[in-house]
Amino acid sequence: MSMGVQALGAGNVIEIDPDHYAAEIALKHRLLREDTPYYFQALPRTEAAQWEVLELLLPQLAARYPQWFTLKVEQGRWHWHNQLLNEETEFRPGMLADLRLSPLHWLGRQLQEDLLVLDGNMETGFPLVAGLLCFPNSWCLEEKLGQSFLAIHEPVPSFARHLGRSSQLLLQRLKAGRPVWRLNWAFRSTPRLDITPRAAGEVLRSYANLSEDTVGERCWLRVERQTLTRLPETEAILFTVHTYQAPVAEIVVDPVAARKVERVLTTTPPEMLAYKGVSPFIEPLLAYLQRRCA
Repeated sequence: MSMGVQALGAGNVIEIDPDHYAAEIALKHRLLREDTPYYFQALPRTEAAQWEVLELLLPQLAARYPQWFTLKVEQGRWHWHNQLLNEETEFRPGMLADLRLSPLHWLGRQLQEDLLVLDGNMETGFPLVAGLLCFPNSWCLEEKLGQSFLAIHEPVPSFARHLGRSSQLLLQRLKAGRPVWRLNWAFRSTPRLDITPRAAGEVLRSYANLSEDTVGERCWLRVERQTLTRLPETEAILFTVHTYQAPVAEIVVDPVAARKVERVLTTTPPEMLAYKGVSPFIEPLLAYLQRRCA
């Protein structure tokens, strides 16, 4: 096990996937409309960190994607234009009445990423203090808000033993202006993006029709692009997650790719396969991959 963390350019924290942007933002808006407290929560006294996230990311987005986003700052007022949503917003940083939403909530409705804020204090264990989490992989804010970084990752097999100390050091040594990123993979039997505990019944039912002949189309490789950024003023830590997914059949069109996936799955410990959601269909999935290799 390893964190697999790499350095990331300071302006590259957020990625826009134009092919899926409209559908994913529409889904976010629907989820937040139906049950805001389930998908957005923030502890008291986190407003400063939320504003800092917004003030950090909007200029980055406008600089990296000028074809879609425009930001103008005039006399302390920010003018934001999101051409993908055909939305314009004017606000003064620090003024909640201008946005009519908490800063992290408003910002999360503009981005495909989920946005999570950790307290930057190692003495308190880097607890999760705020988040907009619409596309989780089998967890939710209700379960994790207020917990330390290690407590959040307690369900991950062998995490504390193999990665606990190194992950704590990574957070402690994270410098402002020097974000890092990593990838995290899983296989799921549903294309549903919002796999919260509420979806457990649907996930269980999805196993019923999986076989060697169907698993390629009905099983999805789910990859999370995760970033960590130290905020310079509040010293909080921004954790972003952008979820990408595709049917296994699309991933393994090339037999070389099929062989790589098979090798990963056959060398992953059983407890990690269970954690990543693969165990219920590992046998038909491996049979399918072996057939594609041949």
